[in-house]
Amino acid sequence: MEKMLNLARRMRTRPDLRWNLLPLAMALLISPVLRAQDWFKTETSTGAGTIRMAAANFKPQSPDPQSAALKRTFDAVLYADLANAGLFDMVSKSLLPTSTPGSPSEIQLPQWSGAPTSAAMVAFGSLGTQGDHLIVNGFLFDAKNTQFPQILAKQYNEQASDDQARQIAHRFADEIILRLGGGVSGIAETKIYYVHLAGGAKEIWEMDYDGANQHPVTHLGTTSISPRVSPDNSRLAFSSLDRSGFQIKMYSLLLGRMVTFPSSGGTNLSPAWSPNGHDLAFSSSRSGDPEIWIADASGGAARRITNRKGPDVSPVFNPRTGAQLAWASGGTNGIPQIFIMDSDGSNITRMTDGGYATSPSWSPNGQFLTFAWNRKYGPGAPGGQDIYIMEVATRKWIQLTHDNGRCDYPSWSPDGRHIVYASSPNGRMDGMKIWSMLADGTQQRPLSATGSDMPNWSWK
Repeated sequence: MEKMLNLARRMRTRPDLRWNLLPLAMALLISPVLRAQDWFKTETSTGAGTIRMAAANFKPQSPDPQSAALKRTFDAVLYADLANAGLFDMVSKSLLPTSTPGSPSEIQLPQWSGAPTSAAMVAFGSLGTQGDHLIVNGFLFDAKNTQFPQILAKQYNEQASDDQARQIAHRFADEIILRLGGGVSGIAETKIYYVHLAGGAKEIWEMDYDGANQHPVTHLGTTSISPRVSPDNSRLAFSSLDRSGFQIKMYSLLLGRMVTFPSSGGTNLSPAWSPNGHDLAFSSSRSGDPEIWIADASGGAARRITNRKGPDVSPVFNPRTGAQLAWASGGTNGIPQIFIMDSDGSNITRMTDGGYATSPSWSPNGQFLTFAWNRKYGPGAPGGQDIYIMEVATRKWIQLTHDNGRCDYPSWSPDGRHIVYASSPNGRMDGMKIWSMLADGTQQRPLSATGSDMPNWSWK
């Protein structure tokens, strides 16, 4: 959001960029006061408690060094995926039985259900290589059900490589999470797209959900921001600086290259996909003030849906219905607040009650917003910018980050249990890293090096 506001400041001094902002001042408290720290249920607080899960080291089926290395990768990734899910109380590897079961006939359930392991569920199996293929047999057992313990049995056969060992572990973890997480798919196979400063340019990068396999997607040699992946994971929309200013660009993830998307007048920023993938919302100054526009996925049939003084940026569709958008509006005083409206621009509702609020992201179930908020923003006022969750129906909110410096650009995971965001302890934009956490603010962990921000989680 700060990048977009910096663009707004440039527009004040350039006649060709007609985005008028007044000097920053304290926001008026025109909405009902929110009840700070009121609790409400998110996806991480709806269950009856975590499940005690044991992830056994898989039994080796090949004696060669390559197989041993692939097994180490698989075992570590599977354990981490389950630990990161927000569903399980993972049994420490030091408490596991000394036996290594590779098949259902080899597991002795009392060893796993009894102390000190005390597991309710056990993931186990075997791994080996056959020629240039990696063969993995995975099982999930209910350790308390001695009569019918088997819940899941899967076999995987892929090329023998470290990357495939990781991907098989992700797939098996997601299968377990789907079975035990209320029918909600796991996120171990999802991707995160983000902005990364490299070689003096800001490019769009991609990484696995856990921070592995970080690599560039674009190679444009300019400043590219606000990546947003389509619901079918086939295209990546973003805004990039070219000779006519910031324009919406499109990259095909299937073809591995840029594809045509029409340029238009003014500055065009912060694209966002509708849940059906047919429409793209974005901010455009083509009519003067930056307003929220919606076009079809090819950039045609563009229509303006806001008509307000001050900058309107960062739209995001309600992913459950597609009938509403949340966005950040600076209003006449230039201090952004979070609003929601119907997709035709009607029924505008202000959600935040003051401070400096930016970068909204809607939860997959359409019930919550997460955004960055400095509630004490103003001249001489203390406090930093943190990540919050708000229940849309009641406008109750919860603060998720505390004393982490500057936090911004939250994006919800497709399972509704996690949030990815950018954070800089020293408050500098070039010091930002990508972090993830559970949607209740726990398990905060860094995913990227400095110089990374504006993350967006793939839809599935």
